[in-house]
Amino acid sequence: MGLTLPRNAQIWLPGLLAWRWRTRGARPVRRVLLTIADHFEPFWHRAEEATARERVSLWRRRWPEIAARHHDSAGNPPCYTFFYPQEEYRPFLLDPLAEMVQSGIADVEVHIHHDGEGERDFLERMSGFIESLHQRHGLLRRQGGKLAFGFIHGNWALDNSRPDGRWCGLNNEISLLRGLGCYADFTMPSAPSPTQARLVNTIYWATDDPARPKSYDSGRPVAPGNGRRGDLLMVPGPLALNWKRPGRLVPAVETGELACYAQPSVQRVRLWLDHAPRIGDTLFLKLFTHGAQEKNSAVLLAGGLDSLYTLIKAECDSRGVGLYWASACRMAEAILALQQEGTLPAPGQTQAVMGGNYRE
Repeated sequence: MGLTLPRNAQIWLPGLLAWRWRTRGARPVRRVLLTIADHFEPFWHRAEEATARERVSLWRRRWPEIAARHHDSAGNPPCYTFFYPQEEYRPFLLDPLAEMVQSGIADVEVHIHHDGEGERDFLERMSGFIESLHQRHGLLRRQGGKLAFGFIHGNWALDNSRPDGRWCGLNNEISLLRGLGCYADFTMPSAPSPTQARLVNTIYWATDDPARPKSYDSGRPVAPGNGRRGDLLMVPGPLALNWKRPGRLVPAVETGELACYAQPSVQRVRLWLDHAPRIGDTLFLKLFTHGAQEKNSAVLLAGGLDSLYTLIKAECDSRGVGLYWASACRMAEAILALQQEGTLPAPGQTQAVMGGNYRE
C-alpha cells in the first residue's frame, strides 16, 4: 500500500517543503510569544439564549482561575483572545468578556460569518459591530485615530477563497478589511480546507487583487527592519505533518488546534515550536480553538489549558528561551515593532510589547 497524503496537500505541502529549506540553519530562537485565538461562538449549533449565556458564564467563572495559576518569563498571566462573531452580538454576552479584558487576562477581537450578501452589507455589519464593541463595551483600541481590530473569517473563507464561492463572496475583502481598520488576520492555517494558503509558517503581508479571490495565497514575508509591504498582515499558526500515529500510514495535519480531540502533549508542543513562524530570533506561536462548544470547553477549562501552559513553559525552559503570553493584538504589535525597528525591547523596559495593559 502506497503512502497517502492528507486532503488538499497539493496546496500547502510544496510551501511546507519550501519553508523547511528556507529556514535551515536559522539562528537559535531567544523568545517565544504565545497567543490563543478562540473562534468564540456562544450560539454555536443554533443554541437557545440560555445556553449561550451559560457558555459565556462558564468562561467568566473558570478562565480567571486558570490565568492566576500561570505566569510567563516576565511574570505576567496569560491573556486569552476571544474572536467574537458579529452575527451573534448580544450586549449581555460581551459584558462578561469585557470584564475579563479590564482585568488584563483577556481581549476581544472580530469574527464574522457571511455568505454573499455583498460589499455594502459587509461594511455596514462590520463597521456597526466594531463601533458597538468600542462604544458599548470599551473594547478594541485606536491606531492613528481609527479603531483597529484583529480578524478571523468564519468557515475559513477569507477573501472568497472557497472553490465554490460560499461563505464570503467578496474578492476584494482584504482591501475592505484594511479600510475598516484591520491590523492583522489570524485565520490561517485552515488545512485540510482548500482555503489554506500556499505560503505557510510565515508571517507576511498579503496584497489584494480585487478581481481575484484568495489574494493571501502568497505575499511578502515580514523581516526585521523591512517596513510594510502589502495590504493585510497575515499571522498564521504552525502547519506541520504529524507522523507519530501508530498503525496509520496517513500523517495527521497539525494546525495548532486545541479541542477535545486535539489536546496538548509534549510531542505537539515540540512540533509547534519547530514549525511556528519566526522573525529573527523571535518565534510567534498562534494556537486556536472553538472554546464555546461544550465538548471543547469541558476539556480546556478542566485541565487542558493548565496542561498547555505547563507543557509549553517546561519545553521553553528546556530550550533556554523566554516565553511570553500575548493577546492577538500584542502579538501583532511585537511583529510590527520587529519590522520597523529590527529588535524588541527587553521585557523589563516596556510593557508595550511584552505585557501589561496597552489599552487607550
